[in-house]
Amino acid sequence: METGSRLSVDDAMILYDNASIHDLRKAAHQRRCEINSSDEVTYLIDRNINYTNVCTINCQFCSFYRPPGHEEVYTQSFEEISDRVTELEDIEGVRILMQGGVNPELGIEYYTELIGNLRKNHPDIDLDCFSPIEIEGIADITGLSTLDVLIELQTAGMHGLPGGGAEMLVEEVRKDISPKKGSPDNWLRVMSEAQSLGMTTSATNVFGFGEGTKERIEHMDRVRELQDSSLEKHGNGFTSFISWPVQLENNTYGKRNRGLNKIELGAGPSEYLRHLAISRLFFDNIKHIQASWPTMGLEIAQMALLGGADDAGSTMMEENVVSASGTQKMQATERELQNIILKAGFRPKRRNSRYNLLATPE
Repeated sequence: METGSRLSVDDAMILYDNASIHDLRKAAHQRRCEINSSDEVTYLIDRNINYTNVCTINCQFCSFYRPPGHEEVYTQSFEEISDRVTELEDIEGVRILMQGGVNPELGIEYYTELIGNLRKNHPDIDLDCFSPIEIEGIADITGLSTLDVLIELQTAGMHGLPGGGAEMLVEEVRKDISPKKGSPDNWLRVMSEAQSLGMTTSATNVFGFGEGTKERIEHMDRVRELQDSSLEKHGNGFTSFISWPVQLENNTYGKRNRGLNKIELGAGPSEYLRHLAISRLFFDNIKHIQASWPTMGLEIAQMALLGGADDAGSTMMEENVVSASGTQKMQATERELQNIILKAGFRPKRRNSRYNLLATPE
């Protein structure tokens, strides 16, 4: 691959399957240094708030959701959510990432009043809320278009959308793991609409469902195509790309794979580092690649910083979705993130959700 040239889908597949992990990581790190500061790694102090666990989508790899009427369902009050944001402010946090489920009992008023309440009481906190599938759910319940839902939420004070719910933007894979979830086209359309409004968005990728290299690169290609389009039309696209292997310990999708004809699910550290390196080489139009310490651990995340990633993610003061699938460590202190950055040879820098650098304590 020539320096500065766009990596084609075919070449990406060849590299994914055949390149040595050492050469891949070296090339990805070189590209990372060309695109971003060569001596800085960013991180974010934030909190994940899962405002409801009621959901009708029934994704087979999700251990967090509960169907309507289940004895364990909950929807947090505005006061409960506001108290969580106050705790984040106490540690100088700057962003909440709020996601839940597709809850048929919540109309648009719940969401606009919630955002308005948070904007009034916590004016300095970035609000990245409700994944594309939640936006679809709100639209279905209210009869509004997804664009109209986004406009109402933005008017109420919402800044952006999390990248959740993408998983694999490949129809065949999606039909198998979450047949009730909106199509890949729907996820991409909602993100495009959010970008047209100037909202902050990120792209994600969960892999390890038994798909092959072709499907993994197809997912990246669809994200790259939307990024090209959004940057050209709106001057606004995905801030970053984050990938991680599916976590399967406690859910139906993992348990159903224990028969005689089982396929390989999930992914180990070497495969994760390979996937991340390919993503850095493939996305010439997305500036930031984030390491995923919550699923891979801090040591592997540190290795990712030397193999294509320029961001260490966030402290995740609270997280309930991925952890429900069996991942144990779902919080990191600012000191822990700073340590892995320093030991990898970089300078740690605080940021906000738009990747603007903030004052960073020594």
